[in-house]
Amino acid sequence: MPLWLKAVTGVVALVLVAAAAFAGFWFFRLQTNISKAPLNAGGESTESPGNDATGRLQILILGSDTRDGKNSEYGTADDSTGYGKSDVMMLMDISEDNKRVNVISFPRDLLVDIPDCKDTKTKKDYPARTGVMINEAMSEAGIGCAVDTVNKLTGMQVDHFMMADFNAVKELSNAVGGVDVCISDAVYDPDSRLRLPAGTSSVQGEMALSFLRTRHAFADGSDLGRIKAQQGFLSSLTRKIKDEGTLSDPAKMLKIADVVTQNLTVDDGLASVPTLLTIGNRLKNIDISKVAFVAVPTTPAPVDPNRLVIAEPAGAQLFSALRKNVDLTDPTAPTTPSPTESAPPSAAPTETAPPVPPYNKAIQPVTVANGSGVNGRAQELVQALVAGGFTQTGQFLAQPVAKSAVYYGNGFADVAADVAALLGIPATLMIPAPGVSGVQVYVGSDFTTGTAYGAAGGGTAAALPQDIVNQTAGDKVCQQANPELIVR
Repeated sequence: MPLWLKAVTGVVALVLVAAAAFAGFWFFRLQTNISKAPLNAGGESTESPGNDATGRLQILILGSDTRDGKNSEYGTADDSTGYGKSDVMMLMDISEDNKRVNVISFPRDLLVDIPDCKDTKTKKDYPARTGVMINEAMSEAGIGCAVDTVNKLTGMQVDHFMMADFNAVKELSNAVGGVDVCISDAVYDPDSRLRLPAGTSSVQGEMALSFLRTRHAFADGSDLGRIKAQQGFLSSLTRKIKDEGTLSDPAKMLKIADVVTQNLTVDDGLASVPTLLTIGNRLKNIDISKVAFVAVPTTPAPVDPNRLVIAEPAGAQLFSALRKNVDLTDPTAPTTPSPTESAPPSAAPTETAPPVPPYNKAIQPVTVANGSGVNGRAQELVQALVAGGFTQTGQFLAQPVAKSAVYYGNGFADVAADVAALLGIPATLMIPAPGVSGVQVYVGSDFTTGTAYGAAGGGTAAALPQDIVNQTAGDKVCQQANPELIVR
């Protein structure tokens, strides 16, 4: 072999060995960075796990308020008992075709039902609770209990979770060189220590954390204003990462991955570098106008105006649309069937189904919500229901909607099927709604005459609340400052 060829061969071999050692170092470092915890706390999966590479995925993103370790400067351990509370809760929904991402925010003041949960470390059982703030779901039995709570609330199946602490926000914002945020007026919040001038600012480190944590600086000072600010921050972060080609730059990705994995807890199925890279790779080509940020529709709780409950029927409409894989930025677009959307129940038994016990129509609570815009419309349908044997009826004037639907509470699926059949409403417009007591026929502008839902009104398009999308990642939104905290 010629001397020059030996030299070239030696250099190439050296480079390959060095590259392999470098790759091995980073793989080992990132893998050892990752902390993990069980996905569930007793809730049984209703479907097989999603395929991380090719399937539709739901990932629950949590921000912990724990004050342990590097987070001790934000309070004492007494400020976050047990596993800590979820300071942030978002459900990221990645479509199977990698063309859409929905990010659904849950206010931490939202009152929900928490299912039975077991702490997988101590093996202690915690009984189900009703009317509890959603951010308390993981404080006793761990992150898996938060996952089970979201599954119960939405009717979907979370595939993975990612939980980050305060330090993760600081380090990530530093790693990307700051994130641009906009605010209408100069503001100072002494609680979170957020101080920003009017207009656009680049925030990182402590100021980025203050922007995301502040409870009072935006809108009316409620958690809903805070959610919109968080969504604006994530939109800006998404644009920056996309514009700078970070997802296609190995050096940048390694830097961010190192920071993130040091401050991240994930479920067992996500606790590997290849899996994280697989999911990151799926996100790199998504159009930012198809990254939709949504807040769960809420209304003040009757028991406490400082707390929130799901607003119906808007909440049920949103969760149904998600289960049906509807494009929230364009609800009229064709949908791809999703395994998370089970077929609505039918009044007719199948060959394999056991016979359904008869029930007494006369004692089933059925209400008619008139959102058709036609006066007296509810009374006309109530008369049809009474004639059909449903004599315990009620009616009320509701917000106008375009699409009619039949909502039903837990245990009333069979009643809803019979009510829908009586009025000729297709099964595709039957929607489970745990907040509804009994059955509610919500009449829209597609059902303004007669007592039989006509063929012209029998479409299968999903009903959605108006303006359900707060913004997309392509929108540059300026947050409105809370008038009480504006610096004059």
